[in-house]
Amino acid sequence: MYVSNGILFSHESPTRGEDFVTRKITRAVAEIEAGRSKPLSLGNLESVRDWGHARDYVEGMWMMLQVDRSDDYVLATGTAKTVREFATRAFAHIGKTVSWVGDGREERGIEHKSGKTLVVVDQALFRPKEVNYLLGDASKAKRILGWTPNTYFDDLISEMINVDRALIRSASSQMSWVEAAE
Repeated sequence: MYVSNGILFSHESPTRGEDFVTRKITRAVAEIEAGRSKPLSLGNLESVRDWGHARDYVEGMWMMLQVDRSDDYVLATGTAKTVREFATRAFAHIGKTVSWVGDGREERGIEHKSGKTLVVVDQALFRPKEVNYLLGDASKAKRILGWTPNTYFDDLISEMINVDRALIRSASSQMSWVEAAE
């Protein structure tokens, strides 16, 4: 029986559910850009993940099925980023520089220019059994399949924010149309 196993590290995309931290961040950043005043609430800012684009991972899965011999493969970017770095880069995408002040659960992300709080740490969002460091090694997939990720970290963030911007604009225009009809 031909069976290949893929161990896929965090694969993200604009279709990721909003209960996942990456999408929660990009959605909130797009909303803040559109005028939302409430800061983004996050849990463990020190949590490290190997985030890649789902599109790249799907290509890797397809490649696994093209080889003559089934095997186990890890698909990952091999790059470790913190939740803090994801949030910082997401805000940078909309032109906001975040300065981090405080420590631990008292840490906040402040917009450098205005002093406005953009990110707060919420104790309720810490996972009790959190694995703090997840980093994959896709060297076997590269060696045997020729697979490497094609989407870089900043490009992933940019794509996710741009889709969230479009969703917010669409929702706003629908609300305007409903309000005008009333």
